[in-house]
Amino acid sequence: MQHRLRVKDKSLIEDAFNVNPVYLKHENQNRILDYRHWQIPLGRRFRSLKMWFVFRSYGLDGLQKHIRKQTELAKLFGQLLKTDDRFELFDKIRMGLVCFRLKGSNELNELLLQTINRGREIFLTPSKVNDQYIIRFAICARTTNENDVFYSWNLIKQYAEQILLQK
Repeated sequence: MQHRLRVKDKSLIEDAFNVNPVYLKHENQNRILDYRHWQIPLGRRFRSLKMWFVFRSYGLDGLQKHIRKQTELAKLFGQLLKTDDRFELFDKIRMGLVCFRLKGSNELNELLLQTINRGREIFLTPSKVNDQYIIRFAICARTTNENDVFYSWNLIKQYAEQILLQK
């Protein structure tokens, strides 16, 4: 079943639901129609149904096991980061999220992130805290394992090396 909504002025809907944090920005943002601003789930709290499905799929024990696994993998990535003086851990590792940056300017970190994402092997997201551009490494897939973390770390180092050699 399909439903269509015709509107005279789409900006009225987009303005009501518009959410545009740094980590959702992309290079085609102004060239395509972005339907994420036409719905409730992204901009408003809509977590209860999602959580019902998670508990139904995993159960409490399965969910705890999944979160612990993600946290351990994030800690592993944090340990790898600390072995390379070119990088800095930006904040404490929380659950499956590691925020880091290449030591240097915001522009350097933005270039690193763009280069990584253009490679299309891993996808990382940005954020800005106190005017510092940081890169977010989020472990959230059910199938992510240690090999994936090592592979991602090696890719990040490789791209950082390329960028630093060009500068």
